[in-house]
This record gives sequence, C-alpha cells and structure tokens, in this order.
Amino acid sequence: MRVLLIEDDPMIGKGLVQALGDVGMSVDWVRDGDTGLEATGLADYAVILLDLGLPKMDGTEVLARARRAGRQTPILVITARDDLESRVSGLDLGADDYILKPFEVSELVARMRAVLRRQAGQTQSLLQAGELVLDLATHMVTFRGHSEILPAREFALVWGLAERPGTILSKSQLEEKLYGWGEEVESNAIDVLIHYVRKKFDKDIIRNVRGAGWMIVKEA
Repeated sequence: MRVLLIEDDPMIGKGLVQALGDVGMSVDWVRDGDTGLEATGLADYAVILLDLGLPKMDGTEVLARARRAGRQTPILVITARDDLESRVSGLDLGADDYILKPFEVSELVARMRAVLRRQAGQTQSLLQAGELVLDLATHMVTFRGHSEILPAREFALVWGLAERPGTILSKSQLEEKLYGWGEEVESNAIDVLIHYVRKKFDKDIIRNVRGAGWMIVKEA
C-alpha cells in the first residue's frame, strides 16, 4: 500500500516512514503544504496522512483545496491540535479521520484500515473478490479453501488487485501502487511477486491478460 505523508517534523516523519515501511507500506514524505497539495495528485495513493501545522500552506488549506480539486483519496489528519473547533473543522472540510499526536503506530495503522474499509463499504477487515478473501488486519489470504499469511509486499499486490476485481492493471499501475519515490524497482519485481503468490495458491488466483496486465476475477 502506497501512502503520502505530509509532515514537517523530521523526527515524526522519519519515524513514520520507518514504522509504516516495517509493515509493508511505501511512504512518500513531503514537508510543506505547497508540495503536499501538489503531491496529492501525483500518484494512486491508498491514504494521505496530513499534519495541520505545516509551513507554506496550513494543513486545513491543503485539505480544502485537495477536496475542491476532486481528490477522493482518504485523508487522515495527524496533529497536535486537540481543540474541538480544529477537529470539527477538519472533518467538515473532508477529512476521513482525525488522530492526535502522540499516537501509537498500531492505532494509526488500524485507523487507516478502518478508513479504507469505510471507503469500500465494508464493516469488517475482510475483503472478498470472487473466490478470494483477504483479512486486512492479519494479512491472511484465503483462496479455494487454502489460507496463507503473506509477506507485506505480496499481500499489498493481492490487495491492490482485489480492490478492483475484474479490472486489468498493468505492470506500471501495480508498481505505482506498491513502490514509493526513490525505491529501487527491478524490471521483473511485479512478475516475481505474482510468481510467489501463485506458487502458494494456484495460478488462477491472479489471471494474466496477455499484453495488458493482471486481474483478479470478480465472480467465482
């Protein structure tokens, strides 16, 4: 899962990049509001983490402008502003959730999953696409009765495809979902991940559409 972090505090930023990377997320980190607003439209992010007290442009303005520009990506505000007015204003401007600093990374990740579930119209941490079931909390994947807990990157690949069952995603689209700025991406990285997933289950778990890309079948 690829995440955009808009945060000017170097200690918090470095900590989140490391902690979220440890659970398999790719984080693009920017440090001011102007750059953050521009970055919201540069990639297919799963979630945007937005601080409010930013240089150049306040986070509330970034939030408002992103929503006016039609950005639909879930935005989770992370801030030390604990007054009721700031929380209400952020939610009214289009934030999907609001978490106060300091926080535990485990809570942040759980809130990110909850936001993604709500966006998909789900109430549980399970995502089903045809014969495939993903548990977003445990990284357990079940296909045709066989279950495996997948490593973070393999799970992110399957999740990226399962979010849009029946839709073909190209190699470049999958790379954009899985890898952040500056990450070294081997030319065969996606092929290798797909090979590992298929080996654990069955080749039918991810279908290849020759010359176009890969998909997960929508209906069993």
